[in-house]
Amino acid sequence: MTSTTTAGTGGGRNWTFLTNHGHVMLAIARDPTARLRDVAAEVGVTERAAQAIVADLEAGGYLQRTRVGRRNEYTLNPTGRFRHPAEAYRQVGDLLALFADAPTTDGAERP
Repeated sequence: MTSTTTAGTGGGRNWTFLTNHGHVMLAIARDPTARLRDVAAEVGVTERAAQAIVADLEAGGYLQRTRVGRRNEYTLNPTGRFRHPAEAYRQVGDLLALFADAPTTDGAERP
């Protein structure tokens, strides 16, 4: 599924700077107890695609899934490295810190 919430004009093609894997990781960072149906809706993918992405992230060591009652709770590994060689020296925690709705240094919330 292609994202329809892109800014600017890109020659008619919709694209984003982050992959669906990145968007799922950020959605989980914002709410570690979110249901996958809600993560899927936020990212703009099917629930099955969100499940596959979470399985990829878990297999790659980027998150851990823990069963709490009838729900899952996710713990992210911020020390995991980016997979592409151009960014392999960086940790995914850098991305999480940038986009995971943390308060800014002046105390104001990000939009």
